[in-house]
Amino acid sequence: MQSWTCPRRPTGSWRACLLALAAVVFGAPAELAGGGTANATGTTVPLPSSTLYCLANPCYSPQQVQAAYGAQPLLGRGVDGRGETVTVLVPVPLPSQGPTDIRQDLAAFDTMFHLPAPRVQVVTSLVPSASRWQATGEEVGDLEAVHAVAPGATLRVVLFPSSWENSPANATAVMVAALPLVVSHTDVASISWGLGSHYFTPAQVARVHSILLGAVARHVTVLASSGDNGVYPTDWGWGGRQVKEVELPSSDPLVVSVGGTQLSANPKTGAYIGETAWSGSGGGFNHLYARPAYQDGVPGISKWRGVPDVAADAAGPGGLAMVYASGGAAYRMTASGTSGSAPLWAGVIALADQYAHRDLGFINPAIYAMGRSSNYHKAFHDITSGSNGYEATAGWDPVTGWGSPNAEVLVPLLARFTSGSNA
Repeated sequence: MQSWTCPRRPTGSWRACLLALAAVVFGAPAELAGGGTANATGTTVPLPSSTLYCLANPCYSPQQVQAAYGAQPLLGRGVDGRGETVTVLVPVPLPSQGPTDIRQDLAAFDTMFHLPAPRVQVVTSLVPSASRWQATGEEVGDLEAVHAVAPGATLRVVLFPSSWENSPANATAVMVAALPLVVSHTDVASISWGLGSHYFTPAQVARVHSILLGAVARHVTVLASSGDNGVYPTDWGWGGRQVKEVELPSSDPLVVSVGGTQLSANPKTGAYIGETAWSGSGGGFNHLYARPAYQDGVPGISKWRGVPDVAADAAGPGGLAMVYASGGAAYRMTASGTSGSAPLWAGVIALADQYAHRDLGFINPAIYAMGRSSNYHKAFHDITSGSNGYEATAGWDPVTGWGSPNAEVLVPLLARFTSGSNA
């Protein structure tokens, strides 16, 4: 799940945290300030001296992220995700969590950063009594991240019950119930949700894989965050021992697993400066699945499915700005976590689908083919420093995968490297 400057699990204190922020009236110029940060491993990552500020932390505007990850040239040519639908999976908020109205949040985000208004769909099949438009930070962050990269794409939300937090059995049951909805009636699915694979029963693992096979058959690209606790996925306070493992659904071979980095970009142009691996980036090997064929011959891959496949900015300070609306004003915060990097990548895939004039669907073989090609360092930013317990190295590694996108090169190559059939 996503992490924020305010409490990770929104409660009444989340609303109090919002009200403590400096209000930015709609349309007011964004303030600029300086700063730097260090990740949990102690590796200093310089942040530019005039980055946008979210509360007391430097953060990036959508335009800076678009420039850093090479999306701006595509957007300038009208490749903005139009005609594509990206679906996210988020929990329904409880009244005690002080939810906001997602329509107002997105309107504030668009006004502040001069983006077009998106079309938003909300699916309440699993929570029929829920208020359709109420949202917590997870939903706000996921939708604004997709919208920042693919401002023309339709945003679709599948809400699932908040009872998932009560126990591991509830959490895995919710995932199995929600997944068919997430991968239906969409072109791209972005899942900012994960649980250590040992929590899933063999029957649930098989059911998840079967649902994902259906997504492949319908040419739906499924992406999922690799986790925010390094090689030891959080147990959400359920007790028991911490297990060195990877999360599901991101480590299923049919999913694009997205890890996390710390991004540094030029504050004026947004030009890419560099990245290091984020220490919280989930990664490692799933012993439930043998190494898929697309990972054969990749240095560093064991006989098991390795994750993540790719990565993007996930560290805060320095994450994408998130905007909430309350009382006619906008409140700007910084988002972090691989549930921020996964929807960023989902936005890139929406651009690629539009560019290719077809849904690319199962793109993992294409990603690995590009990683082995002479185009690798043009299409990806290779992350070679930082650690999550594993060390980031040249090429693929179990911290950042192949690295972060240079969409200007990556998008056309995805169209070329992805076959017309996903059978």
